[in-house]
Amino acid sequence: MIAHRSIRGKIRYTSKKPDMLDQERGREWFAFTHHGDGSVVIRAHCEIDEPAPTVLRDVIYAIGPDGKPQNLHVHLMVGDTFMGSGWFNATHSDTGGTIECESFGPSIGRLSQTVTFDRAIDGMGTHPIVSDGFMTRCIDLSKGPHRRAIRAYLPSPDHRGATPPMIAEVVIDMEYIGEETVTVAAGTFACRHYRYIDASEHGMGGVTHPTYEMWVTADEDSIFVQGGVGGYMQTWYELVELDR
Repeated sequence: MIAHRSIRGKIRYTSKKPDMLDQERGREWFAFTHHGDGSVVIRAHCEIDEPAPTVLRDVIYAIGPDGKPQNLHVHLMVGDTFMGSGWFNATHSDTGGTIECESFGPSIGRLSQTVTFDRAIDGMGTHPIVSDGFMTRCIDLSKGPHRRAIRAYLPSPDHRGATPPMIAEVVIDMEYIGEETVTVAAGTFACRHYRYIDASEHGMGGVTHPTYEMWVTADEDSIFVQGGVGGYMQTWYELVELDR
């Protein structure tokens, strides 16, 4: 008997820029595997057509039964040219943990990194939209609507994740707004509304990330349903297919 549970879906990327209003600018296919021990594996294939250069990303991200990141693999093409491939492994203790990276890319060569952190992290920011939604599980809903800083390690601090895989630490605020019902192409869902806010004076990757609104399913699956980024990015994302 199969002990795991699978979820599959697709997210459409569109633009809110006046010259491209509501035009498709990319797409993402994703799959969750929920194992019997509580661990989760997220797989995502992401295509970004606009703005140039194009980005093609494949990600496999494993999260342990305790909700902590275990490992991550990223393969990245930018402008239809190989940018890099990297594997990240995380270990955790009562006082912190370690993240190791083994990576290769034309501009960085063969790279090995180890970073030790002295307090708990909230997860790994892997750049697929569905992973952004799943990260919201770190919020304590018993506190009601509130805002707090979350700490994560990323394979790229670039806002599109379009640089060779390397370890980067990011601290960004997450705000829980409340519950709402949302209708998208994939159906109508009870959702929780969240907001990512880059409040750091250093910004993300040296540049302030515009505020990022998102709605995710109000259940243990925390599936991204819709959301968008303002500022210079002017993007929108919508769940168009879901099988669970």
